[in-house]
Amino acid sequence: MSLMSVFEHVASLPITWVLATLLAYRLALSVHAIMHHSPLLHPVAIATGLLVVALSALDVDYDTYFQGGQYIHILLGPATVALAVPLFHQVSRLRRDWFSLLAGALLGSAVAVGVAMVVAHALGASNATVIAMAAKSVTMPIALSLTEILGGVQSLTSALVMLTGILGAAVTQAILRGMQIQEGWITGYTLGVVAHGIGTARAMQAGQEMGAFAGLAMGIAGLLTAILVPLCLQWML
Repeated sequence: MSLMSVFEHVASLPITWVLATLLAYRLALSVHAIMHHSPLLHPVAIATGLLVVALSALDVDYDTYFQGGQYIHILLGPATVALAVPLFHQVSRLRRDWFSLLAGALLGSAVAVGVAMVVAHALGASNATVIAMAAKSVTMPIALSLTEILGGVQSLTSALVMLTGILGAAVTQAILRGMQIQEGWITGYTLGVVAHGIGTARAMQAGQEMGAFAGLAMGIAGLLTAILVPLCLQWML
């Protein structure tokens, strides 16, 4: 067996890309720490960049990578559900401000879906691309499920979800500070709506309160988006 055959066999194994993903994230955490936890260098962004470079250099397609990456992807669901634990300690605020929280998530989700679809359609994008753009502003499991049901391209949706989360997590807190909004629960909720899973992970690093409301926002925004996207598609396409 030639060396090239061995290499191709190793590259096709799911475990190879599970380990590669974990290694890339470990390196990304180190870089993030060295750069004093800059929001512009989020570990997910760095790890994604490393994996893109590796896949391109080795000429490995996304489907081959996802045979291993899916095992990490499966953990997103339980991780999302686990966010209910810190939220349980915020019941009093939920009872008091439920209408404002619901209205904020509805407005944020509607704007995200509407603007993305209108811009993509106006630029002549295909229906599959419009669907991917519409689903980009929710957490990955919901976005991929929506894309599959509605006939979009899952690989494109996955990339757009990652890009939205990375950019949202990088700029949201800076914008809120510029607006002199410092309350942790407001910051967390905004991160959850704008940057879904990656924003929620960022919020959890800052504190339990911020993380709890980010998780709540991510869940509500996901539910509302799952309702809004099919309605918008019927109207637009």
